[in-house]
Amino acid sequence: MAFLPAERFIILIIATLALLDAGLLLLKGVGIDVVGYASLIACGAFLLLLGQFYRRFRHNDRIAATATAAGLFVLFTIAGSIFNYLLLPLRFPTIDLKLARLDAALGFDWPAFVTWASQYPRAGALLQMIYTTSLPQLIVVLLVLGFGGRTRLLHHFLLTGVLGALAAIICWFFFPSFGASSIYELPSDVTHRVPLAVGPDYGAQLVELGRNGAAYLTPRNVLGLIGFPSFHTVMAAMSACFMLRCGALGLLFLLLNVVMMPAIVIQGGHNLADVFGGLLIFCVAYMLASASLRQLERTQSKHIGRAAGTVRA
Repeated sequence: MAFLPAERFIILIIATLALLDAGLLLLKGVGIDVVGYASLIACGAFLLLLGQFYRRFRHNDRIAATATAAGLFVLFTIAGSIFNYLLLPLRFPTIDLKLARLDAALGFDWPAFVTWASQYPRAGALLQMIYTTSLPQLIVVLLVLGFGGRTRLLHHFLLTGVLGALAAIICWFFFPSFGASSIYELPSDVTHRVPLAVGPDYGAQLVELGRNGAAYLTPRNVLGLIGFPSFHTVMAAMSACFMLRCGALGLLFLLLNVVMMPAIVIQGGHNLADVFGGLLIFCVAYMLASASLRQLERTQSKHIGRAAGTVRA
């Protein structure tokens, strides 16, 4: 297998998560939809093999990098999602009320903001549509970078997402929260005017999961567990930042993700503090990914230099 240094590093992270997942599943006795997850894992493995085929036999670096990145994206998402669920039930008290008080100190009131927004149902419907574009945006960025031959930027993008997700999960484990929708009740006329992707009912499910944990895991019913820091914000910042480095199309992504911010608060049921936390996590992950990539490249250069010296000797 001819994986590049960044790809090998991400494979190591995925393998570590997979081992932790297996151990926690056995330890906690949680049931799992083997067929459902096996089909997703097979998809990720197929993409990795496809990438290797194009790298080793067709010598098409663009398709190889894109397919490999897509496979890593799928496999990490599976391993990370299972790991996140297996951290339930919560071991530490939630900080949602503290985040709400922080919002209040900033002059922000989530129920009042959502109630005001419900007066504009068409805008609410638009925000709901924009909210659902986060994952498709990441896929578009991956394809643009991969097929555009910008492999190093693609690896920086992948590492930012992987490190950002891990940082968000770790932060959430020690300071759990489920978002504003888990602590506030909204009048029925408000939710009727603007159906929310993450409303009070969704928040109640999260609170129940936090209290009792999950007895059975299936990819058919995966909820976004993390309130603070908002990983939706991390994804939005990733899409805007990396697409801005690809020309004029980046301006469209920037505009889309500026509008994503109120969508995250309203449709995602997040505190304003969650968004700020997500932006902070993105910045840290971006810098760590850049440093990791440089270190991986230096290590590879040293190995190549030693190999060349051995051959000459």
